[in-house]
Amino acid sequence: MIFTLDVTYIKAMTYQLLPFLFFLLFSGPATETDQDRIDAHLEDDIDYLVDFYKHRHMNAEISLEEKETAKELAAEMRKVGYTVTEGVGGYGIVAVMKNGDGPQILYRTDMDALPMQEKTDLDYTSQLTTMWNGEKVGTMHSCGHDMHMTTWLGTARALASMKDKWTGTLMFIGQPAEEIGAGARMMLDAGLYERFGVPDYGLGLHCNSSLPIGKVATVSGYIMANTEMIDIKIKGVGAHGASPHQSIDPIVVASMIIMEIQTIVSRNIKPIDDAVVTVGAIKGGTKHNIIPDEVTLQLTVRTYKEEVRLLIHKRLREISRGIAIASGLPEDLMPEVIIPENYTPSNYNDPALTANFMTSAAKAIGEENAIYTEPTMGGEDFAWYGKTKHDVPTMMYWLGTVTPEKIESGSNPGLHSPFYFPVPKETIATGVKVSTQAMLDLMAK
Repeated sequence: MIFTLDVTYIKAMTYQLLPFLFFLLFSGPATETDQDRIDAHLEDDIDYLVDFYKHRHMNAEISLEEKETAKELAAEMRKVGYTVTEGVGGYGIVAVMKNGDGPQILYRTDMDALPMQEKTDLDYTSQLTTMWNGEKVGTMHSCGHDMHMTTWLGTARALASMKDKWTGTLMFIGQPAEEIGAGARMMLDAGLYERFGVPDYGLGLHCNSSLPIGKVATVSGYIMANTEMIDIKIKGVGAHGASPHQSIDPIVVASMIIMEIQTIVSRNIKPIDDAVVTVGAIKGGTKHNIIPDEVTLQLTVRTYKEEVRLLIHKRLREISRGIAIASGLPEDLMPEVIIPENYTPSNYNDPALTANFMTSAAKAIGEENAIYTEPTMGGEDFAWYGKTKHDVPTMMYWLGTVTPEKIESGSNPGLHSPFYFPVPKETIATGVKVSTQAMLDLMAK
């Protein structure tokens, strides 16, 4: 068979194909995204971070004893080019990296563990012990602070390797004593903002024991509550247990106060406001047949709004005094409601910052894995970084740490359980991807 070629047709086709040929020759490879860079960095870094995590888990130091933890974090940050200052409020550390003009971002990790014996079957269980209330006890990162530190370090290392992608100042802080609600105030009182500058934004994360690995969650607005520990000292007139008529029984008075304060939330607080008043301990008496002359109630009070917090204080005083008067106690034996000046304030996620974060998280791990959730009545002293006179916008997010199968089993341990632990590799990778992307977007060139 013989084909006849039409020269005019060939010329026309050549002219149509020229733009495509030029594109193939000169366009080069596809543009590399932030996610590509982060993923490539993590592929090289993840084993290092998992080893770091396990080492920190095995060497858990409790509040105000974080000496070796802080020393190790400081050394790790110096390795990758951060300027580190130690001893900022107890064992607090501040690691700074400047990279031109731009926003300054505070990213905080807590460092302390809890005084409790670990009961997991991991091959990297905690090896340390400490003295607590006069007894030798184990230590454990049962609240995930070891994971917080690892994600913090991984983010710091990723950003140090991507300085061509951001401009501004990184302010990574390692905070002591979160578990006792003291560390943030300690660092601020030590001149954190005066010495290192006021950040434009503050970011933090917290492990979540009921959120699957690969996911993050947050709240726009209040995410965690004001947390207060309040004592009520109730006095009475002691007597023999067989002669109650000779007494004014403080145990009975305490019982009436307990029942009456249950009406504060149901009858004094607006239904659209949130509050919890819980009596966690009753202490009083020594023997079956002795009516004591004093009982102490220990309460935790959780709120979001300041006006609600102060109203509960008012009602606690009014109820305690009113029941004491009704019981016949004289003025010099009125109950004492002890409300400490220091407390953990509610965490408020700045809505604009939270929206930006969720956009970044969706880019990093997929929109279906970055979800909005409900606030909790738990407490976190991270709130203090946004409640100074500088009014820094802050936000926290929850990091998923356990497998879906474990959650669905119905026997998944919660935070502060001796059986709780995150899945290391997947949790670290998610936290580093999300935190790094969020900071890159806030500081993009």
